[in-house]
Order: sequence, then structure tokens, then C-alpha cells
Amino acid sequence: MRIIAGRWRGRKLSFPDARGLRPTPDRIRETLFNWLAPLLPGACCLDLFAGSGALGFEAASRGAARVVMVDHNPDIVRALRLNQQLLCADDIEILQQEAGNYLSGRSGQFDLVFLDPPFKDSTLLEKSIRMLTESGSLKGGARIYLETPAKAPEPLIPECWTVEKQKKAGQVVYRLYTRWNHPGQQDQSKSV
Repeated sequence: MRIIAGRWRGRKLSFPDARGLRPTPDRIRETLFNWLAPLLPGACCLDLFAGSGALGFEAASRGAARVVMVDHNPDIVRALRLNQQLLCADDIEILQQEAGNYLSGRSGQFDLVFLDPPFKDSTLLEKSIRMLTESGSLKGGARIYLETPAKAPEPLIPECWTVEKQKKAGQVVYRLYTRWNHPGQQDQSKSV
């Protein structure tokens, strides 16, 4: 995996071949991070199903102040920590934990959340969306990135989330949402 831009531009990182691991392709990451460019400097980010770390490392490379990566697989977590050491990335925190356990016991709020769970478990995404909303993990105006199989129906989204951007690439649909403080509320000054 290659980091596209920022302080680690062009750096290649390795990760284990794990079942269900689908690193977000360069083309999708480039589009996503173009959408996020004005929001990343100083942002606090959560990569809830970190996997290869493609999204979390890219966010940190592009100026996020803090990135929390969560994954339950010990081999993946070990690889993430090796890549973190390789990059001397002190602004990244890596946790070996189930996503639901992290959200139920977490502290703090996030400006940006990446939700890209394994496609093999279709319930993970909607459970994570519900827990993110119920746990108070999202700041008002937070952005939430979702990646889903193109053939899957759109997940059930809370009323206080608005889709800002949406694209399809191959077998994947990716969307960027904004979480407002109240349903229907929009602050155009923070719009992507």
C-alpha cells in the first residue's frame, strides 16, 4: 500500500494477507481525501475497522492531529504498529479491540470517522452506525465515511446525518456523510 500525499507521500507500507481485508484502492482514497482536504488539518479521526491502515495513515499524513485505529485481528494490529514505528507516527494510536467494545467504552469525540468493515458481515456497518450515534462519539459537523458493496442496499442512516458525496468504483459504493447536531440542521460554512 502506498500513501498518496502529505508528509509520508510515496511511502510504501506492508500488511498481512488476512481474510476479508480489502485495502481502499488508491483511486478511491484520492477522491475521498480531496473531499476531506479542508477538514483534515488538526482533525481527530477514528478508523474503526483499520485493516491495512490505508485510511488512517493517509489522514495522519495529510495533517490530522490524532488518529485512532481500531482492529480486532492481532496480526493486523501487529502490522499497523510496525508501520506506525516505521513512520515515527506519534499522532496515531492503535488498539486491538472489537469495534463495538471500543465504542461502548471510548472517551472523546471525533471530527472524522472511517467506517469500512469487512463486507462478509453485513450487520457490522449498521451496528457501528447505531453505536456511533448512541455513544456520542461524533462532534456536531463530524464527517463519516462509509464503504459498502455496490449491490448492497444503502444502510439505515440516522436522521441527523446528511449524505454530502457519493460515488461508485467497481464493486464498491463510497459515501461521505455529515452529522448535524439536530435533524435537518446544516451549517454551510463547514460543508465539503
